[in-house]
Amino acid sequence: MGIIGSTIKPFKATAFQAGKDFFDVTEQDLAGKWAVFFFYPADFTFVCPTELEDLGEHYNTLQKLDVDVYAVSTDTHFSHKAWHDTSEKIGKLKYAFLGDQLHTLSKNFGVLREEAGLADRATFVVDPDGVIQIMEITCEGVGRNANELVRKIKAAQYVRAHPGQVCPAAWEEGAETLAPSLDLVGKI
Repeated sequence: MGIIGSTIKPFKATAFQAGKDFFDVTEQDLAGKWAVFFFYPADFTFVCPTELEDLGEHYNTLQKLDVDVYAVSTDTHFSHKAWHDTSEKIGKLKYAFLGDQLHTLSKNFGVLREEAGLADRATFVVDPDGVIQIMEITCEGVGRNANELVRKIKAAQYVRAHPGQVCPAAWEEGAETLAPSLDLVGKI
C-alpha cells in the first residue's frame, strides 16, 4: 500500500468533541504533534462503540504522550453529536470525532469501501512532521486493542527520539532496544 512513510494529504473536516462547538480540523492542525486517526465504519453500530470506548479508556495516556485522537467515519459531525448524546459508551468519550461525509479522509488514507460509502476499520499514527508511521486495518468483525496502539506509539516515539535504535517485537517502554549493524546479522 505504500502509505507508511508518506505525508498526510491536505484535508478539512468538521469535528464534534464533547464540551465544544463544532470546529474544523485540517492537516495544518497536526503540525508538531502526534495524531491518531481511528477510522470505523459507522455511528450507531456494534463493534465500533466497543473499540471507541476502549480507545477512550486510554485517552488520558495518549494526551500525556502528546497525541491528538481523531475518530473518523463517513457520518456527519451532526450524527457524531447525536450518537454522543444518546449512547452511554460514546457519551463518555472526550476526543474529537471527524465527519467524513465527502470521503476525503477515507480516500486520502486508502480505506474507503466505495461500494458501501463506509471506511474500513483502520488506525493510522501520524508523527509531528505529518508522516504516517503506523497503520493497522482489520476486517469489519474484528475490533482493535488500544493497549497495543499505545505500545506501538511509545515505540514509534522512542525510535524517533533515538536515531539508530529500533524496538524489537513486543517491546515495552524501558525494555532493551537494538542498534542494527552488520555485527548483529545472524546473531538474533
